Amino acid sequence: MGFRHLGAVIGVFFLFVSSTSAQELIPAAYTPAPYGINLLSLAATYNSGDLAFDPSGPIEDASAKIFASTLSYARTLNIAGRSANLGVIVPYVLGDLEGLYLGEQASAERSGIGDMAFRGAINLYGGPAMSPKEFGAYHPSTLIGTSIIVKGPTGQYDSSKLINIGTNRWSFKPEIGIVQVMGRWAIDAYVGVWLFTDNTDFFGGLTRQQDPIFSAQAHVRYVIKPGLWAAIDGNFWRGGQTTIDGAAGDDKQRNSRVGATVSIRLGRRHSLRFAASAGAITRIGGDFNSIGASYGYSWMAKP
Repeated sequence: MGFRHLGAVIGVFFLFVSSTSAQELIPAAYTPAPYGINLLSLAATYNSGDLAFDPSGPIEDASAKIFASTLSYARTLNIAGRSANLGVIVPYVLGDLEGLYLGEQASAERSGIGDMAFRGAINLYGGPAMSPKEFGAYHPSTLIGTSIIVKGPTGQYDSSKLINIGTNRWSFKPEIGIVQVMGRWAIDAYVGVWLFTDNTDFFGGLTRQQDPIFSAQAHVRYVIKPGLWAAIDGNFWRGGQTTIDGAAGDDKQRNSRVGATVSIRLGRRHSLRFAASAGAITRIGGDFNSIGASYGYSWMAKP
């Protein structure tokens, strides 16, 4: 597979090293790629400011410093003649937090495995399944894809503690994405919704419920030269009000973030991505700064 093929894969690849939350900013998430590519990645992100270990949970009057790393694997596929991919993300979190969490004073230092996430995506328009040879002649224009993320209750969790890394519930995010490619420029737009099951073993043996969180993000990308592109990113999410044993909280989220991303290809198999973002409009839980780097390694499956 040549350099051009690997450049198209980078968008699919780095999707799996990003945080799977309403706060995510992920350019090139629906870029098609030849089937049969394996993608292994390692990412590290440092976050500081107003945020919680549960990315969908509220936190007020607080400061937090959280270092999150992820190990991820993805595979591009041919599903019913369409370009598709499947991936798994395993996060590990180190951090300390203090302030008001769900209205109560709390502080904590935590380290451990976070909730594992799985993602499946398929192109619906503009990206048929292609071999590396076929992909060499491919020129994308308008692309439409859809995906779903599933997060399981696999993270470190202790109901006797108010602050946890894991969420002790299932989360699901269906999403649809549209990409318009115009020469060196591309515009990405995605709309999705996070859905949550109940945490029936919340702090104190209570039941915590959460309303859906509707999210949207947009990106403007520009290819500086082959193997190097940059993007300006923005998002908005709304909802997520929590209810604990029937008592609704004043924690409905209406937040947005802005950021920038740079992606660099290093040879045939290696690539790097750097990203930074900050809260733009924040009602609760999203006013934090984030900086991260990701390394990726890709290889073709044997015939």
